[in-house]
Amino acid sequence: METRVALIGIIVGNRNESTKLNEILHEYGQYVIGRMGVPYKDKDINVISIIVDAPQEVISAMSGKIGMIPEVSTKTIYPPLPQ
Repeated sequence: METRVALIGIIVGNRNESTKLNEILHEYGQYVIGRMGVPYKDKDINVISIIVDAPQEVISAMSGKIGMIPEVSTKTIYPPLPQ
């Protein structure tokens, strides 16, 4: 199955939701190739970047589950497809 690389940007507005987020990231851990998290204490948020290499359906499912967590915002971006 063909895979794509994607960057999932996540902003966590409530640290109590981090457990749910980590459960999802663990569930899809085989596709994660990099992760960076930065706590921004002045604004009381956490900013997380996840780089994945997975089939399109898997990326969509993962991003969708993350987006359903209360007080968590997410956006997925992809590199251009080869022409």
